[in-house]
Formats: sequence, C-alpha cells, structure tokens
Amino acid sequence: MSTKKPRGRAKKHAIPAIRLADPYYQRELEKYGEPPMPSREYLLQLLTDAGCPVDPDVLAEQLHISEEERELFNRRLGAMQRDGQLMLNRKKQLCIADKMDLIKGRVEGHPDGFGFVVPDEGGDDLFLSAKEMHRVLHGDRVLVRVAGFDRRGRREGKIVEVLEHVNTHVVGRYYREGGVGFLIAENRRINQDILVPPENAGNARSGQVVTVEIINQPGAHNEAVGRVSEILGSFTGPGMEIEIALRKHDLPYVFPPEVEAQASKLPSKVLKKDMAGREDIRHLPLVTIDGETARDFDDAVYCEPLSRSGFRLVVAIADVSHYVQPRDALDTEGFNRGNSVYFPRRVIPMLPEALSNGLCSLNPEVDRLSMVCDMQISSTGSIKEYRFYPAVIYSHARLTYNQVWDWLSGAVKPENKHAELMPHLEALDKLFRVMLKARAKRGAIDFGSTETQMLFDDNGKIKAIVPVVRNDAHRLIEECMLAANVCASDFLHTHQQPALYRVHEGPTAEKLAALQGFLAEFGLFLGGGDKPHAKDYAALLEQIKGRADASLLQTVMLRSLKQAMYQPDNKGHFGLAYEAYTHFTSPIRRYPDLVVHRAIKAVLAGDKLPGKELKDIGLHCSMTERRADDATRDVDAWLKTYYMRDHVGVEFNGTVSAVTSFGVFVALDEIFTEGLIHVSELGQDYFHYDPSKHWMLGERTGVRYRLGDRLRIKVVRADIETSKIDFALVAKIDTTLHPDTATEQSPAKPSRSRKK
Repeated sequence: MSTKKPRGRAKKHAIPAIRLADPYYQRELEKYGEPPMPSREYLLQLLTDAGCPVDPDVLAEQLHISEEERELFNRRLGAMQRDGQLMLNRKKQLCIADKMDLIKGRVEGHPDGFGFVVPDEGGDDLFLSAKEMHRVLHGDRVLVRVAGFDRRGRREGKIVEVLEHVNTHVVGRYYREGGVGFLIAENRRINQDILVPPENAGNARSGQVVTVEIINQPGAHNEAVGRVSEILGSFTGPGMEIEIALRKHDLPYVFPPEVEAQASKLPSKVLKKDMAGREDIRHLPLVTIDGETARDFDDAVYCEPLSRSGFRLVVAIADVSHYVQPRDALDTEGFNRGNSVYFPRRVIPMLPEALSNGLCSLNPEVDRLSMVCDMQISSTGSIKEYRFYPAVIYSHARLTYNQVWDWLSGAVKPENKHAELMPHLEALDKLFRVMLKARAKRGAIDFGSTETQMLFDDNGKIKAIVPVVRNDAHRLIEECMLAANVCASDFLHTHQQPALYRVHEGPTAEKLAALQGFLAEFGLFLGGGDKPHAKDYAALLEQIKGRADASLLQTVMLRSLKQAMYQPDNKGHFGLAYEAYTHFTSPIRRYPDLVVHRAIKAVLAGDKLPGKELKDIGLHCSMTERRADDATRDVDAWLKTYYMRDHVGVEFNGTVSAVTSFGVFVALDEIFTEGLIHVSELGQDYFHYDPSKHWMLGERTGVRYRLGDRLRIKVVRADIETSKIDFALVAKIDTTLHPDTATEQSPAKPSRSRKK
C-alpha cells in the first residue's frame, strides 16, 4: 500500500493568498487541476506591477512556487518567451516584451546575406545585418529591438529572440569539399549554407539536387545542420526545375492517403440518385470552349436570341460542391492547395484527377452535375434577369478557341457533326459584340499584354518561345464568365449572404500622386481627381494608343494599381469597373469558387452560412495564388535561362521593361525573354536611378535609359544556377525617326542637342 498522500489534497489548504488572487485561477484550476500554475495574464500583471525586470527565482519565491512545482513554472515562463510575451535580459532577468519596445515580425532574407524584419503590426521594415541573419533563416519569426539607424536612415534591428523557426526542409544543391558536406539552398533568400555531416548525406553525390531536413536550427554561434531526406537527381535533369519549385515554395503536390481513398470511392459517372431535385437541361446544346491542351473543363455555355430583343445566356459550371463537402478530406486538401498550379507541361491540380479531369469535368457527351447561371441580357448588354439553379447537363461538344474562331470568321466551315451548333455559336458571337460595347461604356480597363507559350523538345527543354495569339473566341468566353461572376456577387449581396469577394482596389494616394507627376512630364492628365475611376484609366489608355511611348505609359499606369485579392468585405473591382465581383466559374481549380457555390446553394435552400471564417479563407487563398505565381515564374525563368545558353553572343532588339538602381531589364522582341544590362554596362559615366521618373540618367553625358526605350543588346551570360540572363548594351535605338529609318546610337555618347 502506498504511503504517498494525494497531491491535490496535500496542497489544498496550502495555497497562498497571492496565488488565489489570480483573476484566472478558476480557469487554470479547471484546465490543469489543483494547484494550478499562475496564469500568463497574472504573471504579466505581477511583472508590470514590479515596474522593472525581475529575477525568475525572486518571482518564484514571491508566488510560493514549491520545488515540486518549479519545473512546471519554468515551462510556463519558457512558453511565454517563445510566444514573445517575455524575454530574458543580459542579467537573465524576466522582462515584459511590450515594455521594451520590441517588435515582432517575419524575417525576409536577401541573397547578399543581409535581411529585413517585416513587422506584424505594419510599418517600415527593419534592416538586419549579415551578422544578425546568421541566427535565422528566411521566413523565421523573431522579436527585435531597434538598435539604431544605418547611413540610409533605415531602422536597424537586433534580434532579441527567435520566436519560431519555420524551415523544416530545404531544397538545394548538395556539395562536398574537403570532407565537409553542405547544402546551398535553391531559395536565394536563404543565404547561409546548411552543414550536412557525412553520416547525414546518405547516397547523395556532390552537385546533386536534394532535400535536407534541418535537425539543428542556426544560432548565434552555430550553423544550421541538416540530414538528406530526398535525392532528386541532376540539376539539369528533365522536369527538375518543377521539382525544385514545388519544394522551394512549399507547394503540396502529393495527395494524402485519406484524400486518395475518398476520391477512389467516388463513382465514375453521375448516378441517377444524384440527379434528384435538379433541372434537366440536357437538351440544351451546351458546349465547352477551351485551349487545345485543357483537360479540366469547368464551364459550358449556350446562347440563343430572344424574340423580344436581347439574348438568353446559360453558363453551366461544374458542381464540385456536390462531391466535396466542408471539412472532409477532399475539402481540407483543396483548401490547403488553394488553387491548381499550371507549369509548362505539368499541372498540380487542386483536386485529384478523378474529380478534376473526370467526374466533375464537363467532358463531352456525358451527363454531369452543374450549377447554372441562366441570364437574360438586353440588346445593350445589361443583365435584366438571372436565375441560379442546380442542373444536370450534357455537353454536346468539346471545342477549342481556334476552332470556334475559324468557324465564326469564315476561315473554315464546321464539319457536319458541328454544323448544327453554328446558330448558337453565332448568337454567342453577337452577344459578345454587345457585351464589348457595354464593357467600353462601363469603362473597364484593358491593359494589353503579350502572352507566350513554350514549345518543348523530347528532353523537356525549350526549343522555341512563341506568342499566344488571342482571338475573339477567348474574349467571348471571358465575357460570359464575367457576366456569371457578376450575377453571383449580386445574388449573394442581395440575399445578405456573407461571401468571398474578388476585390481590386484603386491606387493609393501615394501611388496616384506619383503617377500623376509622371504623366505630367508627358503633358498627360488622368481624370477623376483624387479618386479616379476605371473609366478614367481606360480613357487615358485610349488616348495614348499609337504613341511611341505607349508601352512605357501603360506599364507605369498598371503598376499604380493594387493586386486583386479575396476578402469578405465588398470593396468592388476597380479594374473591371464592377461595384461587386466574385469568382464562381472555376471551382475545379480555385477554392474561393467552391466557397461561393456553397453560399449560393445555402441561399437557394433558404439557409445562411456563417461568415466568421471567410476573412482567414480569403487571406489563405490570396497567399496560395501568389505562391503559385512565384513558383511558375521561377520555372519559366529557369527554362528561359537554359534556352538562352544557346544564344550567348547573339544580338537582339528589345524594350526596357524595368529600371532599377543596379541596371535596366530588357525584354527581347524575337524570343520573349528578359535579361539585365548592369549599370556598369551602360557606358563610361556615373548613372543615377530616379524611381519617380522610372529612368537611369548619366551624370556627365545626360544619356537617359527609361521604361519603353528601344535597345540593341548582346547576350553575354545565361547562368542556370541563378536563373539570370545578362546583356551587354550594343546601341540605343532612336525611335523618334520613322521606324524604317530608325538609327542606332552608341551607348553613353552625348547627343548633339546635349552639347549645346
């Protein structure tokens, strides 16, 4: 029989008054039992009342912490330090972080070794020296204090405590030199080498791409140490650029077993029981119109003219929400991914292919479940009526943009099996013309840009880069989708259902002032005063059409606008000139669209979904969208750099696409790649960067390089290690003359007018 007394009973009458005075004593008691540790709030109160740093032993004595309780007490203090509530000073005394003007934030590394802290509460970033960056990696969360100001007037930070090390696995190149193994991270923002002891290298060979698990995080006096967890192979192997991007940007690319299991249980075709309660519109000759390589078909369309003028437009969208329920395995993974990611020659889908390419995809000549937006549009392009309803549809054909455009333009006649579709396609085309006029009247902004497509050889490397020719069939489908999205936002707003809007705000006051100042130098004016509308931007774009500097002006106007994002607060869509806008038409590949579908179904059922989680969902989906953009940009850059290795020494014409303090970027005409002319290559002069004017100006010569300038360059380097392409300036092309008589000027030579 044990002689030990029950812990709680022994301490019951021994709890001192100072412990019982804890305002949160009861909460801690219910959570942890008797006797509970002092709450975090109470500890902060006691330290605040002390008015100065306190020794942990003194605080323990004050609270009558017994020897048996000391371990638990120290653990609580440690947790408060990790969360940034407390810190230890040099004397090992407890200090309240908020009392020391400390700043919490996220570390952003720089390839040159230094870094910045982005404060959680906003405001200017704090500069971190290379010495400070030795303790952390890009992305880590830290507590810093302002240590002073550098020569540029920037606040310098000193790391007080590392709150969280976020990097658990890092992809990069493994090297072994002199018996020492180390990893150079593919993410150049992680500047520090990660040590890999021989016993942790496995079968990795020097120069291979590997993933390393970090087993010891960096500190003030030690390097990060890792273990090879995955060997990817040769740096130049086929598809390696995608494998690297997936891991570098933490893109989920393997479906968990529970997701695969749920997907495998789904039927291969629509079951009759799933059609119950739906409108049957299989008789309507709906068709899908997509690119040649598309495999997931979100939307099908149908149009017919109405006898009383106007059109009926039916947009049927894949009913993903029927098969993916909130918080099930498919939904959780869909949210985690946020969206499908489209790399050249490879897609990372948001949902397993059993849904994205199969059961949910509106494939031709099979029954499919859909959510339908059925609209009546006037002859002037305004939506008079609309109706949402769940339906079962039957796509009558899988068509491509080029195919439809060839038929509509009369270049090719449709084959017999598609001839009966022509009246509906012609009605779609007429409706499109009407909607274009409405778009122009509304004042939507249309920034023209050239999209490119990479053509690959059998080894997965680029053999050519060609422009994508957008025809009116592309724009036709775009306008149909815009109409359905506008109806979705109006429907949810009208029924006061909390929703996830696609928000695009106008320019900030600072960016607007900078834009107006820049335009004034060209004798141009943006209407709308302090609060311009999209139509003001559209009017100016129309005004500058045909100008030699139109590309420059358009680029600066575009950069004055904010990035679109998802959020529950409807602030309108500036670029499209809509008071409310949401995404409804792509639930196979965008999670926000799935959220909108559920909201519409709730309204149709007479219910209302709560909106408390929408803000976090919007932030997450906006992040995954940026993450996908960054990953695809990395892959494109690597492939283009690899391609340009065969063009070193070749001269091309191009246009200045960006100006920075260290040089100018030039986009080439013929092969649609971009490279840098370093400031040292601009000529024998001291060049100064003016960000407000978007130019680089020679101090002695007065030679100026700015956005939109035409240059002739020579390719001097294509480094696949860094995905950087370097150019040398051959000449500046004088575009003030007629294009046929344009001349080339040697770099940094003053013009005759400058000599006066």
